[in-house]
Amino acid sequence: MAGFRSLARQVRDPGCDLALRRYSLRKCLEKFAPYGHRATWDHLCSRAGFDREDRSPDPVRLVAALEELEEGRVVWLGYEGEFTARRRKEKHNGLRRPGSIDDWHRLTWGGFGVAWCDDPRVHPDEPLAEVLRRLIAALEREPGSSCPVCAGVHLVWRYGLDHEPSSGPVCADCGILVPRPVLTPQALQYARREQLLMSA
Repeated sequence: MAGFRSLARQVRDPGCDLALRRYSLRKCLEKFAPYGHRATWDHLCSRAGFDREDRSPDPVRLVAALEELEEGRVVWLGYEGEFTARRRKEKHNGLRRPGSIDDWHRLTWGGFGVAWCDDPRVHPDEPLAEVLRRLIAALEREPGSSCPVCAGVHLVWRYGLDHEPSSGPVCADCGILVPRPVLTPQALQYARREQLLMSA
């Protein structure tokens, strides 16, 4: 199976058939898709300016979508490298039991579903790299009461998500499943209460 960089070369290769170049970009999302495959694809298409179903998009727009995906991947891989170094040091110092952020991180290793969007049409508008920087900054500071990506305060607990965990606080503004470790217990309780009010 081709790796991300090999697929990216195919997307850029003007000698490749346009349908193959588009297919290769879609395959890149099997390696790195912060919002999940469908939502990340919708995001890239809307930001680059071509339709999700367009089988022969403008090659310049296709490469623009790839470049945004690559920038986001660089940000995330940098974080994963730091995370690995920190865990190695903690283990060396005798801290074997991982914390809640480590539990969350284990579910998102490689960058799939880091900022999961269950509805593929509802996702942040900002560039992927900026969204990931905001998320990483939230993971590295004290928990808060708002969405780390858009600062929205309307969080609603959702069940039956197509992701692991299958339930959690979803931002009603940008659509991401907010990682539990970045929220205070009060914010998590508020999200659960909002869900109960909506279902009543």
